[in-house]
Amino acid sequence: MQAVRSLFIPKWSSDVRLDGKTAVITGANVGIGKETAKDLAGRGARVILACRDMAKGEQAARDIMREVKGAKVVARQLDLADTKSICQFAENIYNNEKALHYLINNAGVAMCSYATTVDGYEMQFGVNHLGHFFLTFLLLDLLKHSAPSRVINLSSTAHTMGKIQFDDLVSKKGYHPVRAYAQSKLANILFTRELAKRTEALGVMAYSVDPGFVNTEITRHMGSPFVSITKGLSFMLKTPAEGAYTSIYCAVTPENQLLTGGYYKDCAGAETARAGQDDGTALKLWAVSCHLLGIRWR
Repeated sequence: MQAVRSLFIPKWSSDVRLDGKTAVITGANVGIGKETAKDLAGRGARVILACRDMAKGEQAARDIMREVKGAKVVARQLDLADTKSICQFAENIYNNEKALHYLINNAGVAMCSYATTVDGYEMQFGVNHLGHFFLTFLLLDLLKHSAPSRVINLSSTAHTMGKIQFDDLVSKKGYHPVRAYAQSKLANILFTRELAKRTEALGVMAYSVDPGFVNTEITRHMGSPFVSITKGLSFMLKTPAEGAYTSIYCAVTPENQLLTGGYYKDCAGAETARAGQDDGTALKLWAVSCHLLGIRWR
């Protein structure tokens, strides 16, 4: 089993230092986000854990500082299901941080029962796409000021099952948890492509990441069939630390070795489904997202 499992784990390492750099990582109190934060802190970066649950966020910060000598880590409250909370988080960042070099949009919900965000959007689309879209919009000035900087959006292989349902983006006509999740993960890729076009000349690069199949808390909402399948394939699952490899790869690899707007998996460039390469859909999604959030982002 171990020999088979090794086929799913990228063989990559880097000793790049990030002293003097600042990173924001959403959903960093557990799983892939926490492991990404630990690695970046170990490289000397100042890391801000953007977490919905502050008690868990502060505990994660203490854990990392205990495990990583000299780690500079703080937790800040952020609820991606609430645009007011996103605004308050961004205001806190501008008031307390002089620079922002990495925005890692890592948080997510998966295949949950139907629920809505505070602003009335279907939870998976609202958190996974709209919440991170809005957060990136609000923090972009600081990212530009700190250039060269990077935005890293976590997507999923599930995007291959996705379709952007412009006639029912927020699932008011009908809801299926897998379909909604796949749509949100496809939206992450399309957002990355369009963002990269708009910000490359400003020194802000954007990458989307597929962490692979990882044993994390994101599966907590999945029904029993998914849990059974996960248990049966447990030998293939990555640990959270292994799932963080590609996020870290996109953070520390020299820019001339990466393609802004690109999709990365197992610490290498990968090809998305055809729907993830549709620039017309990406542009339309951008416009609709701005409309839903009531913002102007040219």
